[in-house]
Amino acid sequence: MSNTQENQVDEKFYERADAHIALANGHVNAQIHPGLASNSLMFAASRFNAWVTAAGFKSGEDMKKEKKEVLDFFTNQYRLMLEENFDNYAENYDHFMGVSKEMAEKA
Repeated sequence: MSNTQENQVDEKFYERADAHIALANGHVNAQIHPGLASNSLMFAASRFNAWVTAAGFKSGEDMKKEKKEVLDFFTNQYRLMLEENFDNYAENYDHFMGVSKEMAEKA
C-alpha cells in the first residue's frame, strides 16, 4: 500500500480526530467504562478502514491477494500513532490527567 495523499495529514486531520474522540467521550458514563468506548472506536476504525481498502480494489479476490500488505500498513500506522500519543501522555501526564503540582509532590 503506497503512501498516497489520503494517508497524509491535512489541515483538518486533528479536527476530525478530535470529533471522533468527542463522540467516544460522549458514550462514557457511570455505566460505560472508557475501555468499552475504546473497543467500539477501534472496531469502527477497522470497519471503516476495511471499506476504504475495499473501495480501492476491483474484486474481493484482488483484495485477498494484498491482505498481508494492507494489514501491515494499518497495523504499523496504528502503532506509530499509539507510540506518539503514549509518549506524549507519559511526558505530560500531570497536565493531561489533571494532577496538580501539590498532589504530585505528595505522591
